[in-house]
Amino acid sequence: MSDENQTNRIGDYLRARRALVMPEQVGMTSGSNRRVAGLRREEVALLAGISADYYLRLERGRDSNPSAQVLGSLARVLLLDDVETEYLFSLGSARPKIRRHFRTERVPLRLHHLLHALDVPAFIEGRYFDVLASNPLAVAFSPRLVPGQNRLRSLLLDPEEREFHDDWTRAASDSVAAFRSSIGDNVTDSRAVELVGELSLASARFRTLWARHDVKYLDGGTTTVNHPTVGPLHLNREKLPVGELIVVIYYPDNQSDSADKLRLLASLATAGPGASEMPSPNKLAAGRKSPSHLDDA
Repeated sequence: MSDENQTNRIGDYLRARRALVMPEQVGMTSGSNRRVAGLRREEVALLAGISADYYLRLERGRDSNPSAQVLGSLARVLLLDDVETEYLFSLGSARPKIRRHFRTERVPLRLHHLLHALDVPAFIEGRYFDVLASNPLAVAFSPRLVPGQNRLRSLLLDPEEREFHDDWTRAASDSVAAFRSSIGDNVTDSRAVELVGELSLASARFRTLWARHDVKYLDGGTTTVNHPTVGPLHLNREKLPVGELIVVIYYPDNQSDSADKLRLLASLATAGPGASEMPSPNKLAAGRKSPSHLDDA
């Protein structure tokens, strides 16, 4: 946001996305004299069935209210998926932006009870990816999951977080795209502006990813992390919306090696400091419980 022209969001988005589309992807040849990354403006216009002059006006912010037909054609040419197309349509409006006043993010007592009823790592994040609440096993899983931490800031600025994720590059790109999707086109949100400005100054990786204008929804999936105490953990992840809050739950497959390690981590967290010595693999296997031990989170 601090690096973006806030009066020409649709132009910024179109430029960023056409730079990512190679001519061969849309049936054109690159040629030997190409000086730009991706498609040229006139190529986008030709493929979308609009004049080059009109497309130039769009990129330069001289027309901020293109028709749905034009936006649909541009989405097709730029190979946008459903989420990216929806984002493009949200930008293509001449209506004045309404300043949104968000309420203070508070976690209801029932959600605190839910977190502590789960025997797997679980926490609650807000619209800016702030950790608002977490259960003890989430903190044992990652000390960055304590309330007050920001998931995006930790991921991009904390060296331990880079080592924690088995595929940090993908985690970073997915998280930045999900953050853009979360805050949408609200350029008046001071909290979002502050966070984007901070990360833009501190992280070259963030600047690169933010300039791509990727948008993505993060919900279910799997992840592999490298825990410093119990080793690699392969876990399922669910992100469950509750109003404007998100409940994030990590859980292993039943009767898996990661299930054993997660139970070990829970026992170490309960025992407290000084109980970090790992038992032998035989003891881990002996301690494996039936599938009914784990909730179908």
